Amino acid sequence: MTEQTSTAEPTEGAETAADAAATPTGPETGPETGPAARIAELEGALEAAKQDVLYAQADLQNTRRRLEQEKANATAYAATAFARDILSVADNLSRALESIPAELRADEKLSPLVTGLEMTGKELESVFGRHGISRIIAVGTKLDPNLHQAMIELPSAEEPGTVIQEMQAGYMIKDRLLRPSMVGVAKAG
Repeated sequence: MTEQTSTAEPTEGAETAADAAATPTGPETGPETGPAARIAELEGALEAAKQDVLYAQADLQNTRRRLEQEKANATAYAATAFARDILSVADNLSRALESIPAELRADEKLSPLVTGLEMTGKELESVFGRHGISRIIAVGTKLDPNLHQAMIELPSAEEPGTVIQEMQAGYMIKDRLLRPSMVGVAKAG
């Protein structure tokens, strides 16, 4: 076998890396630009790059905080729709308990049923409390349009704008309104 050695000769128009580095190109090839101008230009580019990095880091940190807040809110308020639906069950249970006359409560045969309904109501309130659902206290307070929905104005000796009757209880879930209290308000007069 014969050994063949090839010698690569540069093709026409091709430059070596050393030639490209040694030959300045572009607008800085004029006589007024020298190493000091090139250093100043590079320092300016470096400052711009540092500024871009700072902005990117700040944006990343803001995005991270926003996502953490959204995750916390999603966790805290995930059961809102379910809680809103279960409020009607609590309302019906309360109405059922309120409608039982005193003589039936005293009846030996119905007393265990009444006791069971009362215990169910207390357990429901306990579950609400564990999940941050609380009843809005309405009667005796000033009408707050963020918490109360005025349904009727009633003549009263109370100061006008005071809630004097609650038709349907309102609830909060943590710091958000779940359902406003439907109330009757005292009117002047």
